[in-house]
Amino acid sequence: MFERLKEDLQCVKDRDPAARSNLEIMLLYPGYKAVRAHRRAHWCYEHRLFFLARAISQHCVKQTNIEIHPGAEIGRRFFIDHGTGVVIGETAIIGDDCTVYQGVTLGGTGKDHGKRHPTLGNNVLVGAGAKVLGPFKIGDNSNVAAGSVVLNEIPENCTAVGSPARVVKQNGKKVDRLDHIHMPDPISQELCRLQYKIQKLESKIKELEENS
Repeated sequence: MFERLKEDLQCVKDRDPAARSNLEIMLLYPGYKAVRAHRRAHWCYEHRLFFLARAISQHCVKQTNIEIHPGAEIGRRFFIDHGTGVVIGETAIIGDDCTVYQGVTLGGTGKDHGKRHPTLGNNVLVGAGAKVLGPFKIGDNSNVAAGSVVLNEIPENCTAVGSPARVVKQNGKKVDRLDHIHMPDPISQELCRLQYKIQKLESKIKELEENS
């Protein structure tokens, strides 16, 4: 447990040049607080202490504005930079050495059952505001650009960009997959954006109903 604590601190210092000391990270970094709270909540979840797990999770939301479901499985050295608005769903799985930025959602589409949320391989980076929606995998060492909406699997060693996201670089080489036959469908793109907005509204309505 102490070793994990040191790792979580060190990964912040390694990836955030603004981090000055362990004390500053422990007391003032919301991403670090959210990860440590999740470690406790997940332990409770695995031991079927569901109410306590959820209580820890929701207390963390109030403190950090980062929501990680206690059921999510998170690997070692996970770094949430800035963190405001990050949401990670119950069946999400995150490998080692991953980084996510503010506004990231690792969510579902509402269509799936059981495994509903994405899996991130090792050393995956998800840029600010990106949405990864569905029970598929983002391969090891891949990057998702800021603002992208990922609805399908991304292979290893790739960079994905856009809404819906497409691979533009693989193994360090630019990928050009566009032609006159396989152009992106603007109607499909708009439907994806509308589906995401509807999902957000439904979640907000559910939250309001639970609090009323």
